[in-house]
Amino acid sequence: MENKSYLIQSNGNGVHHGMLHVGKNGSVNPSDLKTRKPRWNIRPSEMSKNTLNPIRAIVDGMKLTPNPDKPMIALSIGDPTVFGNLPTDDNVLQAMKDAIDSHKYNGYAPSVGYLHSREAVAKFYSRPAAPLEGKAIELAISVLCNPGQNILVPCPGFSLYKTLAVSLGIQVKLYNLLPEKSWEIDLQHLESLIDEKTACLIVNNPSNPCGSVYTKEHLQHILLVASRHCIPILADEIYGDMVFPGCGFHSMAPLSTDVPILSCGGLAKRWLVPGWRMGWILIHDRNQAFGPEIREGLVKLSQRILGPCTIVQGALESILNSTPQEFYCNTVSFLKSNSEICYTALSTIPGLTPVKPSGAMYLMVGIEMEHFPEFQSDVDFTERLVTEQSVFCLPATAFEYPNFFRIVVTVPEHMMVEACSRIREFCNLHYRASSLETNYLDQ
Repeated sequence: MENKSYLIQSNGNGVHHGMLHVGKNGSVNPSDLKTRKPRWNIRPSEMSKNTLNPIRAIVDGMKLTPNPDKPMIALSIGDPTVFGNLPTDDNVLQAMKDAIDSHKYNGYAPSVGYLHSREAVAKFYSRPAAPLEGKAIELAISVLCNPGQNILVPCPGFSLYKTLAVSLGIQVKLYNLLPEKSWEIDLQHLESLIDEKTACLIVNNPSNPCGSVYTKEHLQHILLVASRHCIPILADEIYGDMVFPGCGFHSMAPLSTDVPILSCGGLAKRWLVPGWRMGWILIHDRNQAFGPEIREGLVKLSQRILGPCTIVQGALESILNSTPQEFYCNTVSFLKSNSEICYTALSTIPGLTPVKPSGAMYLMVGIEMEHFPEFQSDVDFTERLVTEQSVFCLPATAFEYPNFFRIVVTVPEHMMVEACSRIREFCNLHYRASSLETNYLDQ
C-alpha cells in the first residue's frame, strides 16, 4: 500500500484543517489522531433551556436546615398522600385491581383514550368530553397558542402555566388577583393586558395557591371580558369537587353562551391519587367557535404521548361510578376543618394576614414585612422559619407574588395545630411594632 495523505477540512464543530498521513500498511500516526480528533459540542435545546419551574428554582436556592430539636412539618407540598392520613377509597383501589386482573388493558390504546373511558367521563360530567393523559393543561395551551402569542395567567397562580408556556415560546401576561376580595380577578387589569396576540385566558377555579372559589356572578363577569375580545378560556377546574360546604362551585362552561372553553379535570385531587396521572379535557363549544381543527389538533398532540395509562383507563368507569359520596364528603370536611384551624390561629398573630379559603387544599398568608425588619423577603422569612421552627411553608415568590406564603392544609390535624403554634412563636420573637404603635402603647 502506498503512503497516502488525506486533507481534513474544518466543519465548524471543532475539526481542524490539516493532513492525516496513512502508512503503507494502513497504519495511522497516533499523534495525528490525537491532534485532529473533533471536540464534543453537545448543547441543550432552546426548549430545555427555557423550561423553568419557579417553585424548584426558589426552593432549591433556599438554605433549609431544620431545627434538630423539632420534627419537621412540611406545609409546602401540594400532595394529599404525603402523610398517609388521606388515603383514596377502597373502591378506587379495587377498580384498579380488577382492571389489572382482567388482562384487557396491557396493550396500546387509542391516543385519546378508550372510547368507553371517554364516554364514562362525558356521562359523569354531562358534557361533551375528550379525556386525555395527565398533561391536559400542556395539550390545551399547545393547541390554542403559537410561539410569539401570549396567554393571560393569574397572579398568584399555579407556576406550571408559565413553565409550559415559556418553554413553547409563548409569552405570559400575569393578571392580578385581589386578596381583599377573596382573590377575585382584577377585571380592569385583566382587560388591559389583552392585545391582538392574546390567544387564551387561563382561569383557575378553585385556585391553587389561593384556595378561593369564585361566585357565579364573578365568573359571568370574566366571561363577558372574554366574549368582548373573542378570547377562548382554558378553565383549570381540577379542584372543582373540593369546595367547602356553604360555598358553591360553578363550572364556567354552563355559564357561557358564546365563549368556547377547554375545561381541564382529572382524578388527582378528588380521588386523592395524583401519581396516577389521569386527566381529561372537556370541550365546551356551543357555537362551534373552535371548529373541527381544535379537536383535530388535540388528537394530534395526544399522539405525541401515545395515550394515557391503559390500566387507569380500564378502572375509570368504575372509579367514577362506584366511589361512595361519603368518601368525597369526608375529604372535604377534613380540609375545611384544617383550614379553619389554620386560619383562626394565624388571624390572631401580629404581622400575619391570612386570607380565608373556600376550597382546594391551600391557604395564603400575607406577611406585613415592615413588622419583620430582619427579613428582606418572604423567602428569607420562610427560610428562617425552617431553621428555627422546622416548619416549611412555600414562599409566594414562587408564584410571583411576594410577601405571602402558601400553606397546604392536608397534614394531620395535630400537625396543623403544632405548626400554627410554632409559627406564632416565630412571629412573636421577630415582630417589631411600628413607631406609631410604640408611641400609642407608651401613652
